[in-house]
Amino acid sequence: MTNNNQINIQTTRSPIDNSVYIERQLASQIIIKQVVEQANNAQKYWQQSTLGDRAKICHAMVDALISNEDEIAEQLCWMMGRPIRHCKNEITGMAERARFMISEAENSLSTISLPEKPGYIRYIQREALGVVFVIAPWNYPYLTAINTIVPAIMAGNSVILKHSAQTPLCAEQFADAFEKAGLAEGVFQYVHLSHHDTEAIVSQQEINYVAFTGSVAGGEVIEKAASTRFIGLTLELGGKDPAYVRKDADLAYAVDSCIDGAFFNAGQSCCAIERLYVDASIYDDFVKQAVALVRQYQLGRPDDNNTTIGPMVNAKSADFVRWQVRDALSKGAVAHIDAADFPLTEQGGAYLAPQVLTNVDHTMSVMRDESFGPVIGIMKVTNDEQAISLMNDSEFGLTAAVYSQDIKQAIVIGEQLTTGTCFVNRCDYLDPALAWTGVKKSGRGCSLSTFGYQALTRAKSFHVKENSN
Repeated sequence: MTNNNQINIQTTRSPIDNSVYIERQLASQIIIKQVVEQANNAQKYWQQSTLGDRAKICHAMVDALISNEDEIAEQLCWMMGRPIRHCKNEITGMAERARFMISEAENSLSTISLPEKPGYIRYIQREALGVVFVIAPWNYPYLTAINTIVPAIMAGNSVILKHSAQTPLCAEQFADAFEKAGLAEGVFQYVHLSHHDTEAIVSQQEINYVAFTGSVAGGEVIEKAASTRFIGLTLELGGKDPAYVRKDADLAYAVDSCIDGAFFNAGQSCCAIERLYVDASIYDDFVKQAVALVRQYQLGRPDDNNTTIGPMVNAKSADFVRWQVRDALSKGAVAHIDAADFPLTEQGGAYLAPQVLTNVDHTMSVMRDESFGPVIGIMKVTNDEQAISLMNDSEFGLTAAVYSQDIKQAIVIGEQLTTGTCFVNRCDYLDPALAWTGVKKSGRGCSLSTFGYQALTRAKSFHVKENSN
């Protein structure tokens, strides 16, 4: 625990120029205790509110964020390096998810009436868990956080948000929006925390559920902190997501979709395409078109409207991808992009040229370990069985994509993939009506859809004997 009298400062450096962009004081033990107690007390009366009142406030919160999208976009650009031309899209996507989950609440939280049984009344209702602790990442700071925040509050829970040290202003924007919406004090709060104090909150008895998005190592820490308590956890821990392009795929469309799925946000997405398997009959054409498309990217400062790919979040992350590329080349891989064509790369640091690698295999880190950066390895396959085997040869299982004009066969392939989501002829997208979940080291638990509400509530059964005679 942090000393009560010690003041600790959290510093956020911008990947644009490594300058200090924002500093925030970490919460003291006194503040942490107050926040947890207030959340616990506020939840008791919040769960008595009507679903209509909750929906009205959540919609107003979304409206407040949208009205502030220019400021939010600039903050996103500077905090995590996404090109400014793409930043407002996250607010649009956040609003879509939030409004769907608001509309889904009545159906997901409705009481289940059972068949009549003479002399008895039987039903099952959904009940709020209590205090939900959300630990959100920096790469899609609004989209990932909203997955839990809105359904938790709609279900009658209170929420404490701990956002990434890279994107602290997102937590403050959420709090400001809820305040403008008229949410009762204590129902939504945020705290800036050290890793140690984050673990400590997870272990507190007042916390009833934890939703964590981040690394496998971080998920292991959170699971250990909660291991002595019988509470629910959602752990979204990343992926090494594959795509398979069959010989009957629309080639031009598949190239465009896969490359965007691999390089958007500089590849810093848990469901980015990181491994590509292409049928041998179209492999050469696919690689040729993919390389041509990647060469069109404009690497630059993300606050420049001409930039289409910005820096990675920091130099350490970029250095890991650089190492993966060197490792692959030392084992026989072929690089198709000349870094000299992307001048900012010469500066090193967080700026990294996109890269396409061929002649790769699963002995290479770039085809095994999560890159979370602008690099893609492309392998040639000869049939569906080989593609399925390679796609499943991973310790991750978040999403997988199949490109084919034979939809029936693409679905058959998808049914054999060990993954939380199977895409057909698209990738890298979360439909809020569908359950978002992973298997293996991609984590456990579920968000979005009606299943997201089930995770954030408990079933309570009523068995009533109508009279004692």
